[in-house]
Formats: sequence, structure tokens, C-alpha cells
Amino acid sequence: MEKVQAMIFDLDGTMWDATDGILKTWNEVIASHPECKRDLLTVEELGGYLGLPMTEIANRMFPHNTEAEKELLLDECCERENAYLCEHGGILYPKLEETLTILHQNYKLFVVSNCQSGYIESFLKAHKLERYFDDIQCWGDNKVPKGENNKVIMERNGVTRAVYVGDTSGDEQSARVAGIPFVYAAYGFGEAVAPDYTVQAFEELPKLMETVNM
Repeated sequence: MEKVQAMIFDLDGTMWDATDGILKTWNEVIASHPECKRDLLTVEELGGYLGLPMTEIANRMFPHNTEAEKELLLDECCERENAYLCEHGGILYPKLEETLTILHQNYKLFVVSNCQSGYIESFLKAHKLERYFDDIQCWGDNKVPKGENNKVIMERNGVTRAVYVGDTSGDEQSARVAGIPFVYAAYGFGEAVAPDYTVQAFEELPKLMETVNM
């Protein structure tokens, strides 16, 4: 049994809740484009989109538009969202930075998300958390699903033993694709099927990681 080298984190529902900012900016775009032929988003509808690949979100949000229109509309949503969140941030889960301080002493820390380019950077810049993370990767950078991006970030950083921390069954599946254990953030937005480990709060991670070997 060997010690874990790295921890890969999901973002939405795992480290922060940016729902308010996303809802505000996306609805601004929808309101300015009557050709998108839809009502404003609700919190419930948006919640069903978080964590999905961006192309899937576009298909669900704008079912009556052409593929080209969907892409343009979602690109505008994402551009406005990134700018807003970079300035205003979101809601961090309790004791996030204190916990990252502890974890970064013992593990390489990465973020892998199905989000657009610039979204992870907005999180890091708004809350001044850049120094805790060794690398980031997202769908928007290479149009590759989360499970494959877990492999990408591990290979790029010379890591063979990692865990993925996330809050949805999609996160769980991404860990399986990469062949690494899944730590379920039960306080987040989604559900898991058969996680290897579970935490009820972000601050439980250092203690849990003391028990994880590979």
C-alpha cells in the first residue's frame, strides 16, 4: 500500500456554490435574446445543469435553436458568467481555505471540471486561492470529458495515485474512468451510487485522507 500523491477536485457543489451568479448572468443573456425562445431560468432548472458537459447544457437550455445559435448563446452566457464571478466570486463551503492549507502540505491539488475555459480561473482569482492548486483542467480547454481529463492531469503531473473528490454520480463515473477512488462530497448538489469514501463537510478531508492508501 502506498500513499496518495494527489487530490483532484470538482468545483460546483464540492468547493463552492456559484448558483446565484450563474443564474443572474445567464438570465441577463436570455432576456436580451428573444430568439432563444424560452423563459428565464429557475434555480431548479439551473441546478439540473451543473456538472453536465457544456454541449449538453446548451441542448437542454435551447432546444428550439439551431446548433450554431446554441453555441453562440451559451458562449455569451459563459463569457458574462466568468466576468461576473471573477469579480464577485461565489459562496465557498465552510473552512475551505483552511482545509486546503492543510491538504496542500501533503498532496498535489488539482481541479478538473466539465466547465468552460476561464471558469476555474474565476474561482481561483475571486477568492485568491491560486497558491493551493498545482494544476487545473476543464472541458472547455480540450473538449474532453471529465474522466479523460482526470487522466490528462495525472499524466501531465507525473501522478499515478490520486483520488477524485466530487458531489455527483458523474463525478463518481469520472473517477472510475481514471481508475482512481472516489470521495463523495455528500453536502453538495448531487447523489453518488457506490462511493469509496464519503465526507459530510469539506473540512473532514484531511482526517479521511490519513486512512486512504493505494
